[in-house]
Amino acid sequence: MKITSVNVRKFEKEGSRMKGIASVLIDDCFAVHDIRIIEGDSGLFIAMPSRKTKNDDEYRDIAHPINPETRAMFEQAILEAYKTAE
Repeated sequence: MKITSVNVRKFEKEGSRMKGIASVLIDDCFAVHDIRIIEGDSGLFIAMPSRKTKNDDEYRDIAHPINPETRAMFEQAILEAYKTAE
């Protein structure tokens, strides 16, 4: 699996830690949209797309990496694209 494209849209929202939204294209054939870029206490990190569950006030990921290596690959590619985005 290879990340073939990353698009980042930066924005500033008062009172929010969210700094942008990313879309990732995998192997030129599968897209994941709405990956949030968030400013945490230890720096930037990503949050995968999620939706609120019907019965709870919890959020559940719609799509996410299964292992730490894949998560690191996503995070590295997205945060590098974030640094160079205008």
